[in-house]
Amino acid sequence: MQQREEKQLESSVESLISHVAHLKNALHSFIYKLENEYERLTWPSVLDNFALLSGQLNTINKLLRNEKTPSFRQQVIIPLLLSPDRDEDLAKLTEQRVPVFSHEIVPDHLRTKPDPEVEEQEKQLSAEAARIGPEVAQKQIQTLNKLCSNLLEKLNNPREDRDLEIAALRLTKQSFNSADTNALVAAVGFGKGLSKCRPPGTVAPGHPGQGPIMSGGPTLQQVTIGLGSGAPQQQGQPGKMPSNIKTNIKAASSMHPYNR
Repeated sequence: MQQREEKQLESSVESLISHVAHLKNALHSFIYKLENEYERLTWPSVLDNFALLSGQLNTINKLLRNEKTPSFRQQVIIPLLLSPDRDEDLAKLTEQRVPVFSHEIVPDHLRTKPDPEVEEQEKQLSAEAARIGPEVAQKQIQTLNKLCSNLLEKLNNPREDRDLEIAALRLTKQSFNSADTNALVAAVGFGKGLSKCRPPGTVAPGHPGQGPIMSGGPTLQQVTIGLGSGAPQQQGQPGKMPSNIKTNIKAASSMHPYNR
């Protein structure tokens, strides 16, 4: 009886090791593709790799849940020999990951519980979850589900609907001030509110070439034309107006309400 159980356990372990090796090879191949062939990798290929890994994990779970498979939880592993020296057989079995089976490595590899820090964090989370009553938890779940539903609805809406909503918001939102607009129109059309002070650098009345353009509006008397000695006419270019005269005439013209 005992020999039969030992043989059954040995065959189950060999089968489990074989399935884990296939899973490890699939993971290694997928990681290699992600790191080296990511430019040529397509989404259907990624889904195929995930499907392969998922199928292998399901196979391992079915093997562990099989009635003929002995319960590995009832099996106890005891280290019979600990040594700080390198063990070539152990390194070969573990693909050079565990070359030494010493007192420092055994607690990590034969651990059946999480680390003490992880256990403490789990206890804190469990205590916080226990403090929340069922009603509060149900309200939080409903709120989260509502937020997720609204987000999914917005993501699933066509882009045209979102553009129409944005356009409607822009139409309903006022982007101007009526008082400022009326004041600007009155200033441009009728000169309302404009200052009548003389700009700096104007000449005295009586200068040749001065005269009112139209009563009630700005005249060229307010701007210096600059025909004096400061802007002599260049020889070889008859009839060419100096640049400062062009600038002053343009400024005077732009000040007239009919030229705005």
